[in-house]
Amino acid sequence: MADVLIRNLSEDLVAKLKARASANNRSLQQELTSILTAAAKPTWQEWLEEAAVFRERSKEWGISDDSTDLIREDRDSR
Repeated sequence: MADVLIRNLSEDLVAKLKARASANNRSLQQELTSILTAAAKPTWQEWLEEAAVFRERSKEWGISDDSTDLIREDRDSR
């Protein structure tokens, strides 16, 4: 695991972060990890772009955008 050092935070900011951590029953380190993890998640736009790339790649695998045929095939095989 990597370490991150943030310098020159105001005392007010640190106090607010500690209060937030306390309200969430976490240590300051756990709270900061939670905040940074949430901030690193892909944005909606990034997610849509990744989905579009995956959709294009899946065409090479013979996967259709329409699942109707697969559902019908599954239903008919029973």
